Amino acid sequence: MSDLDSADLDGDGIVTTEEHAIYIEKLRREMEDEDAKRDQQRKMVWFALLGMLLYPLFVFGTEALGFTNASGVIGDMAPTYFMSVSVVVGAFFGADAYVKGKGKKEEKDK
Repeated sequence: MSDLDSADLDGDGIVTTEEHAIYIEKLRREMEDEDAKRDQQRKMVWFALLGMLLYPLFVFGTEALGFTNASGVIGDMAPTYFMSVSVVVGAFFGADAYVKGKGKKEEKDK
């Protein structure tokens, strides 16, 4: 099925200007949705990475303010926090690489 065939909504073999406009609008919306999805994923990853960088500052800050118990608790949570954030970031990059690889394979198969 070609792109032109998928634009023919009523299946009569003729793509009218109305069908073409609907098809172009559908493609535009799909592109906008994918772009918004990538933007949100990128923001999520940057937020996670920023949290990883700022986490040690919280430990040092609580220690400097004299909250030794709080710094101990925050320090004890660090391995779990860093592993969780690493999984989020890794999943993002893994999914992104998978989708890109899948798209290249589909283009090669055509």
